[in-house]
Amino acid sequence: MGTKAADSERRLSLKKYYISEEYGFALPEPLRELPPYFQPWMDIAGRVSELISEHSLRSSVHELPLLETDSLQSHRELRLAHLALSIITMGYVWQEGEADLVKVLPQNLAIPFWEVSQKLGLPPILTHADGVLANWRKTDPDGSMDIENLELLFSLPGGKSVRGFFLVTLLVELAAVPGLKAIPEAIGGVYDGDVSVVNKALDVISQALDSMKEALKLMHDYVDPSIFYGVMRIFLSGWKDNPSMPDGLVYEGVQAEPMEFSGGSAAQSSLLHCLDELLGIKHEEKSGAFLTRMRGYMPPFHKRFIEHISRSPSLRDFVLKQGDESLTEAFEGCVDRLVAFRNFHINVVSRFITIPAARARQLRANGPESGKEPDLVGKAPTALEERGTGGSGIMSFLKEVRNQTKNVLKTPSTTKNGNDP
Repeated sequence: MGTKAADSERRLSLKKYYISEEYGFALPEPLRELPPYFQPWMDIAGRVSELISEHSLRSSVHELPLLETDSLQSHRELRLAHLALSIITMGYVWQEGEADLVKVLPQNLAIPFWEVSQKLGLPPILTHADGVLANWRKTDPDGSMDIENLELLFSLPGGKSVRGFFLVTLLVELAAVPGLKAIPEAIGGVYDGDVSVVNKALDVISQALDSMKEALKLMHDYVDPSIFYGVMRIFLSGWKDNPSMPDGLVYEGVQAEPMEFSGGSAAQSSLLHCLDELLGIKHEEKSGAFLTRMRGYMPPFHKRFIEHISRSPSLRDFVLKQGDESLTEAFEGCVDRLVAFRNFHINVVSRFITIPAARARQLRANGPESGKEPDLVGKAPTALEERGTGGSGIMSFLKEVRNQTKNVLKTPSTTKNGNDP
């Protein structure tokens, strides 16, 4: 019995952690409908952007019946319910931008959202697991997973740019799948002392990182920076580390005290957490604490998969111990590609957040320009100018994470991730 348990710990399995061989961390073929009893949620969730433009989403929510959630049993039903309720919640909180903030989420929304969240082990707010991983469908069911054959189940204000933002991010997740499947191979090779297996796995991961970067480039084609910064971004924002909502949000009927939850963040994707653990990348205290906290926004099985990788023997130490030139090159190549991906992500963030934020500050400093109506950037909320929607000081955080990735090639290893192979 003990031997079987030890072997189970050694042999990392995607299936055990509900990770798809085809879709990776993305939810395979998300449900598109809930049972008729829950149609009131689906009706509002499908019209959030329209209702916000009419300034009537909050009044529509107030008319919702308080629905029981006991009949929601399957994982896919719960994921769709969480997605719908999170989309409604983001719209409800931010309907009027920073101008008219609410402090209380009404109980007919708060109670079922809390109950569904508890069943899934997710927080009651829109997460990466909702907007990206469980928010897609194929237009042609027999067609490919191409952006032209994909649509969102639910959207937020921002039109085509919202579609582009969520679906491009999904394509990054899908591009990573071969690399994700190679992680158990790499760890198994370390356990077995098989240099060729580890080498091959690292090459696959490197190729996947190249594909992820290529997928991320589509963000420039499908998302308008002005719309992202001036319209979309507030609807992805949370009520933790957000100056607009310093006290958090009361979930009426759940508890009297306000609760704080971070908004959506790329740090909530399990992908790079897996690679950091595999490659032995250690982050600075502040950025490391934020990344660790973001794991609480992932589906629990995915978080456990990351933790399993962290308990495995150190791949970096194995590479150093072997002294094999080809293996060392494969490891270094993998790290270099992860650095390149993070560099490109920094460039994307600069174009979509840093540059528009600077323009917004300039517009405010100059005042109205010859009676012109301010553009979308000029109308954007001010509270998150220097922060990500997850609440981090975004550019300093991303550069720190990138630099620590580089450092894995320089810093001598001081600890093992697990036992010696």
